[in-house]
This record gives sequence, structure tokens and C-alpha cells, in this order.
Amino acid sequence: MLKVAIAGFRHSHIIELVDKTRQNPDLELVGCAESDPAVRDEMNSKSINIEWLDPQEMLAKLPCDIVGLGDVYARRGALAIAALKAGKHVIADKPLCTSLEELQEIRQLAAEKNLCVGLMLPLWSSSNAAAARKVVRSGKIGEVQSVVFTGQHPLNYGTRPAWYFQAGQHGGTINDIAPHGIDLVEFVTGLKFESITAARCWNDHFPEVAHFKNGAQFMAVLSNGAGVMADVSYFACHFGLPGYWRFSIWGTKGWIEFNCATPGVKFSCKESTAITDIFPEASGTDYLKEFLKEIKGEKPEWFSTQHILDLTEFTLKCQQQADAI
Repeated sequence: MLKVAIAGFRHSHIIELVDKTRQNPDLELVGCAESDPAVRDEMNSKSINIEWLDPQEMLAKLPCDIVGLGDVYARRGALAIAALKAGKHVIADKPLCTSLEELQEIRQLAAEKNLCVGLMLPLWSSSNAAAARKVVRSGKIGEVQSVVFTGQHPLNYGTRPAWYFQAGQHGGTINDIAPHGIDLVEFVTGLKFESITAARCWNDHFPEVAHFKNGAQFMAVLSNGAGVMADVSYFACHFGLPGYWRFSIWGTKGWIEFNCATPGVKFSCKESTAITDIFPEASGTDYLKEFLKEIKGEKPEWFSTQHILDLTEFTLKCQQQADAI
């Protein structure tokens, strides 16, 4: 049985990893750490016992095999490095870290110590993504030429954790949101993100926190030369809109479009004006199953340490280019 410890609960996404750990007979939750008293009280009210007040101290003293990271974004890189130095596998809520320098050390340590690094990215294993992948990989839309995706989120200022809006803690909106979309596009198309054409982050109608750049867009090129346009801004009025993770993919023979909330993938080809709904099929796996498979020495279906580190590097470079404007 693999022992799991959770370092930081500053984003609610990490609760999903706690739940998955408790539900998996091959995993045991052995420790949780959080430095913020209010967050500790909140977790205790949700039956998550916080035994450690300092995540770094827990990593140094608690025997475990896997460390899950849910702390403030800007602290995750240091925690990942500490965990890897201590010989522990790492899985994080995205983002993994907020600087290329941190990522380089994470990459080096994972290779030297033969440790696995994962991210909590669920979109690629959704039923619609599995159906879209099958359509694209079958050649029905031909060679991929263009991809457009939106992952607009609501800002929820006043209800999101306050650290989001503290200088130096967030790390950028592209790095925050885009990993989900980048991962899914690579999964569906089988193509890698190769270069960045343009990237921009900016503050738009958000005077309450002038330094926070709630707008985020970028253009990129896939490994076959296809273009990608993406909008991952904090402009949505609420969750649940069709544009929340909507993907459109054009190819030399056809087109598909889907989002991650409405069941079905729309497909059309050049031989017909009809639009067909292709209904989802279960993927049968998810980020945690693939992560554990790699730890056991088995080849993951999609997720791997190499993929996660490459995806994180591309996202950080995209954020860096936007920050340079």
C-alpha cells in the first residue's frame, strides 16, 4: 500500500485527491499539512484532519510515498522540490510551479531519483474527450489544421481565496488555467505544442486589484504546423456556460466541436452538410490511475512524468511571453 500525504489545502481542488485516496484500496492517507488557521478549521469541518502546521516539516519528518500539493501556487515549486529530494513521488493540483527555474530542478530531481510527477488534470479523461480522440485518430477529419478552445472562468472576486489576488502568489492566468486545455488538445490530436506565436495577459475591468491580469489569450503552433488560438480569461459570468472548455478542431476532411459539460461531439465532413452527434464513450482511466500505473513501472495510456513536465514547461514559457509585454 502506498502512503499519501497532502501538503497544503489553499485550493479546494486538492479535496478531490483526498477523496480519491480514501476510495482507493491501494492508497492510505497518512498526513495532512496546512499553515493557515482558517483553512485548517475549514478542512476539519470537512472531516479532513490537519495534523501538521508546516508542510515543509511534514515532508521532512513523515514517512510517505506520495505527496499531493494544494498550497498557494507560488509555494508549490518549493514543496515539489523538497518532496522529490526526500524521495517522494509528487502529484499536484495545477499548476505544478510558477517558474522555469523551479521546473528545471523538478525535472532534474525526478530523473535522478526515478520519481514520478503528476498533475490533477481531469479533462483528457472525460467521455467527450475520449470520443473526440477516436474521431480524430481515425482520420475522419483528416490532418488537423486549426484548433480553437476557450476555458473562460468566472473571477468570483470576494469568494475565491484572497491569496489569488496577492502580488507574487498566483503566477499568471495562463499558467493557472491553460494546462487543462493544452493537455486535452494534445490527447485528442496526438500532436505536441511546439511554439508560441503570441501571448497576452492584461487587467480588464478589474480595478479592485490593478496588478491582477484577468484576461489571458495565446496563439501557438502544433508539431504538424497547425495553429491554435486559446482564451482562458477570467471573464465568464458563471460556471456552466457552453464556452467553459469548448474545443473546435478543423481538419483537411472535416470538423469536430464539443465542450466538457454537454454530452456529445459534433462532427461534419466535406462530403456532407449534415452535422452528426457522436456520443461519448468512457475512457476507463483518469489522472490518478495513470500516475499510479507509472509508479508501479507500467506504461501509462496517456499521462506520464515526461508529458506533465513538458506541458508545464510550455505553459510557463507562454506565461513568460505574456508577462514580457
